[in-house]
Amino acid sequence: MNSQIAEAFARLPDYLSGHVLVSLTALALGLAVSLPLAILSMRRPGLRRVLLGVASVVQTIPGLALLALFYPLLLGIAALSERLLGAGFPALGFLPSVLALALYSMLPVLRNTVAGLDGIDPDVKQAALGVGMTLRQSLFMVELPLALPVIMAGIRTAAVWVIGTATLSTPIGQTSLGNYIFAGLQTQNWVFVLFGCFAAAVLALAVDQLLALMESGLGARQRNRVAFGGLGLLLLAAGALVPGLSQPAATYTIGAKTFTEQYILSALIEGRLRAAGLSARRREGLGSSVIFDALRAGEIDVYVDYSGTIWTNQLKRAEAKPRAEMLNEIGRILRERDGIAVLGGLGFENAYALAMTQSRARSLGVRSIADLTDRAPQLTIAGDYEFFVRPEWQAVRSAYSLAFREERQMQAEFMYDAVASGQVDVIAAYTSDGRIALHKLTVLDDPKRALPPYDAMLMIAPKRANDTALIAALQPLLDAIDVGMMREANLRALESRGGSPETAARWLWSEIEKKAKTTR
Repeated sequence: MNSQIAEAFARLPDYLSGHVLVSLTALALGLAVSLPLAILSMRRPGLRRVLLGVASVVQTIPGLALLALFYPLLLGIAALSERLLGAGFPALGFLPSVLALALYSMLPVLRNTVAGLDGIDPDVKQAALGVGMTLRQSLFMVELPLALPVIMAGIRTAAVWVIGTATLSTPIGQTSLGNYIFAGLQTQNWVFVLFGCFAAAVLALAVDQLLALMESGLGARQRNRVAFGGLGLLLLAAGALVPGLSQPAATYTIGAKTFTEQYILSALIEGRLRAAGLSARRREGLGSSVIFDALRAGEIDVYVDYSGTIWTNQLKRAEAKPRAEMLNEIGRILRERDGIAVLGGLGFENAYALAMTQSRARSLGVRSIADLTDRAPQLTIAGDYEFFVRPEWQAVRSAYSLAFREERQMQAEFMYDAVASGQVDVIAAYTSDGRIALHKLTVLDDPKRALPPYDAMLMIAPKRANDTALIAALQPLLDAIDVGMMREANLRALESRGGSPETAARWLWSEIEKKAKTTR
């Protein structure tokens, strides 16, 4: 427990800095847009209805979906800019997060600004005009100062919303306090999960109380409260930003998806690059399509993907081919089409496979997926968030005419507990996951070979395809990890077994070295 807390505090400067930076920028952008629009709409009822309607619709979109939608949009604009102007911009992480969070901040500011200005006594407005003020002078010298306490209440709400929602920016590559939560959920490190939630809550409460101090100062006409609140916000921002921004920039960026094995492999790659004298950092928790697009755009330099995922999701291929032939074809197409270099396989396969507990499989007489065809209507299957919309599932369902009573989506690590406890009957497991043996699961045969091979492959961004230093540092990992080693590493990474992705990566490298010595 103490080592986990120490590790959490060690990551705090980087995570907190990224969280504050994106939140502060998004809130500033939201205010810069929403305040003028609210003022502009004061004497234009039609515009006001449109603005409030649009802002209300934005609030109905789940935060993670809104954040994810901006990435492909910006990626397309960046590619177009590159072609037309010869210069693009980073579309991963910071920019899509800022734009999505800025939209989220607008509704409370718009509403409160409109309500504050509407709530001013008409006699006060008339008196301002009566002493010779123009409408503009009345607005800025009388109405806005009187409405400021109400406007500040809206800013407080917007700030809390932005800080809370910013934890969801991790899957699109923005470092935030959400990194604790996503990594903790995958590795069952509940200290990380609680630490991330607590840190985000403390940050939101601190900002809210400082803004409340400014709000009360404006209402009571006490400038010292406003000054103290503003100074507190400046000190809080500086204290959070300086430690993170002062860290030296890394030369190489390693990507990782949102499950335990990917955290281990990214830590392993980082260790190999640092051992070779190369500076590196990790961007973890990325979605499957996001991470591939980021590699293609050069926003990450290297990551591990799986042949079956690339074959079905990126190349849109449905036919099954032998493992070696598939790897060769993937490497050729990605280099010709995208400039991506497939350095080679790591030596193990992490395939999707349908699995059941041994006792449940025996009682139903199920040995293969084909045996599920008649029984599926009485059974429940669980998969990760992607599985049931992936082409692989469509292929399996079509090949075996499967129609389960219920399809349930859940965090990958919860699937194993769910099937072990009988809450679901079948899960879409990962064949390199050590929890298959831990929970005594039976992996069902796939006689029709509906699921393609899933060899783990090292993939390098186009701009790094001929980087000899990077390739030399990664070369010892090729064909060096068998499935047994990877299963053990996945188990060692779980907090419930006293580990972490970093400790599992160090163990894995020690095993690779031992294996290399015995084969010399």
